[in-house]
Amino acid sequence: MRTIAWLTAASLLAAIASPLAAQDVPGTSIANSPPGAPLAPDWAYPQSTVHNQVGPPAGFHRETRVENQPIGVFEAQADVGGAIVPGSASFAAGRYTIRSAGYNVWYTRDEFRFLFRKMSGDVSLAADIAYPEGGFSDHKALLVIRQSLDDDAKEALVALHGDGMIHLAQRPAAGRRISDMEYRIGSRGGLPGGRSPDSLVTLNARRIGIEKKGDQFTLWVSEQGEPMHQFGAPITLHLTTPFYVGIGFVSHLPGVAETATLSSVLLENRAGRVR
Repeated sequence: MRTIAWLTAASLLAAIASPLAAQDVPGTSIANSPPGAPLAPDWAYPQSTVHNQVGPPAGFHRETRVENQPIGVFEAQADVGGAIVPGSASFAAGRYTIRSAGYNVWYTRDEFRFLFRKMSGDVSLAADIAYPEGGFSDHKALLVIRQSLDDDAKEALVALHGDGMIHLAQRPAAGRRISDMEYRIGSRGGLPGGRSPDSLVTLNARRIGIEKKGDQFTLWVSEQGEPMHQFGAPITLHLTTPFYVGIGFVSHLPGVAETATLSSVLLENRAGRVR
């Protein structure tokens, strides 16, 4: 279950605490994993009609795999949490294409492909996001500011899920469970609850951003090409210098890799530049 940390009064938004709609799709459990897909521990599979999602057992970790080759504006890339299927990323014509498996960025540890740069001070980061191959509705592209490359690192992040949900989340200390503020736009199935409406899901692209100003982190969104605007209240989180800033993606399927593209990426070492 997701827990709601904060609420806003925006008329077309609802922050909700229910799980995403259950789905019986390949890769959501050991029982329906595609032939040849490596198998993960049972707990690592997402909520579905054939599986009940739970968090990792206490003390479970995997080493992060780091590739120290620059890519675009980023210094390096990594499989944070060492997903059982290695990820990859490429950069061409202003677009980052990220392919990643991984059980989730949630609970007390993460698995995702991360393109990053070490930074300090204030940060503005934004990107257009699309899912050109469709895929699992709960996969998510991420803009992340985290203390380290450990799988359980303290962090703040914003994410766009495949079903259109946007959230601002934090892990307040290493090994703690993520808490977040979730937004779904529209009223498919009624609010609160339900997925975002088809008109936004099939648009298949949206721009999101994160700003760090001191210890304050805010979510920024452009839903349909309008100027970016802040969604909801900031979160407060203190990170020591240096920290890791970058973009990422996770399929939310531990043994199945999927693809996201992030383009028109803006990364500046100051606040007030998200656009």
